[in-house]
Amino acid sequence: MGIFSRLSDIINSNLNALLDRAEDPEKMIRLMIQEMEDTLVEVRSAAAKTIADQKDARRRLKRLGEAEAEWQRKAELALSKGREDLARGALLEKAKLAELARELEADLEHLEEALAHHEADVVKLEAKLREAKTKKQTLEARHKTVASQLRVRRTLHDRRIDDAFSRFEAVEMRLDRLEGEVESYDLGADAGRTLADAFAELEVDEAVEAELAALKAKLKPARKAEKE
Repeated sequence: MGIFSRLSDIINSNLNALLDRAEDPEKMIRLMIQEMEDTLVEVRSAAAKTIADQKDARRRLKRLGEAEAEWQRKAELALSKGREDLARGALLEKAKLAELARELEADLEHLEEALAHHEADVVKLEAKLREAKTKKQTLEARHKTVASQLRVRRTLHDRRIDDAFSRFEAVEMRLDRLEGEVESYDLGADAGRTLADAFAELEVDEAVEAELAALKAKLKPARKAEKE
């Protein structure tokens, strides 16, 4: 059984109230939309049949008018020939057709009214359907937002995250200790050097530079001769 028992239930429904009472609002709004769409198809089908009936009635009415005109012509012909009996018979047939035409015109008026009702129902139903689809989008957006927030909350309160950070801190502390141990070997490295040690290092550097210059001077004539 559907949510709505008839078209008026859809048109007069309070979607907010129905969704507030629903255990699963998202499922409820999907069912509402499905039923509204099905009802819209039914209303449009009924409207299409009414339009077809109108066209058929207008064709019949046109044929009745043509038949009346033909009996009128026959009545005039009979009178012109002095056949009043035939003229009376023709007018009686014309009168029958006129009565049928009046009944058909009344049917056409009813069809016009029915089509107007169908059109009004379609307009109201489409408005209600737009409202339902808007609410569906709103519910889906809220659901998506809440689900995202819930994932964030669960992540923030996950003990595994805290444990991971604790392990990171432990690793950093071990690295700090190792770096401190390395730096400790450099402590006092320059403290044992005397002034004499510094000058001796300078003298060694100077002797090396002098020997390097002498070697370059010795090799220079040989390179020059090779080029020549």
